Amino acid sequence: MLVVRHLCESMLASLSEDALPDHVSAQPEPTAEQPEPTAEPPAPTAAQREPTAEQPEILARGPWAIEHITARWRQEHFEPSPEHTAAADAAIKGLQDRGSPSHDGVAARLLDYRQDRDGIAIELQPLRWALRLVSSDASSSVAALCVTRSADGRWLAGRRAEWVSSWAGRWALGAGGAVDLGENPADTLVRELREEWAVSPERVRGEALVRLPHQMVMFVGQAWLPEGAEDAIEPDHEHDAFAWWPRAIEEWPPEAGEALSRMARWLSE
Repeated sequence: MLVVRHLCESMLASLSEDALPDHVSAQPEPTAEQPEPTAEPPAPTAAQREPTAEQPEILARGPWAIEHITARWRQEHFEPSPEHTAAADAAIKGLQDRGSPSHDGVAARLLDYRQDRDGIAIELQPLRWALRLVSSDASSSVAALCVTRSADGRWLAGRRAEWVSSWAGRWALGAGGAVDLGENPADTLVRELREEWAVSPERVRGEALVRLPHQMVMFVGQAWLPEGAEDAIEPDHEHDAFAWWPRAIEEWPPEAGEALSRMARWLSE
């Protein structure tokens, strides 16, 4: 969870119309000069796409119903280079030396994906969790971000505690964390929401698969709570405050900042 907050900043800061590839920009209605196609070409796989170095790349854009998000895990573990292993070791030691919570284990790496009219199929493999900490190349480690709404459309925001190692004292939307071994990223959305805020959504959907410039992959989702569930919110120890920001993004408080506002507008399109 700590790492995801830091990574999201680079994604949110670059989300703009210019950052969106042509296939996710607003599409005009067909005209006489531009007849409506009779069939859509097959969506490219991850292996067929070229990553961008300067800004996040939206690999696939939903929305997708939760039942149309599938995950397949391969058994073989990802083997990093000796240099990547050493960099991950150093990153874990750096967290320990600062007294920040640190752990290591097994998480998810994106191998491939395919999107069709109904949903998205994601192919994953196990890799060392700490590889996501390597700032130059996170080895396609996968994390999930669950932007959370009340039944009437307000946005759940939490302020990070001062002692955490990333985004200390800053506000973030919803919940987020690493995809665990064997887990569907869609299930990660629900699990992280329950772990961080002690609530379960009434409705959840996938929004996008995004690759950050340093090869971290974010599965972004959006969840809505049942009527009245906002009163049951219980923040975990990594948050020292929370608030329900208005449904209208232009009415958000100054602490929201432009990055979070941009993300919310993008999800509202």
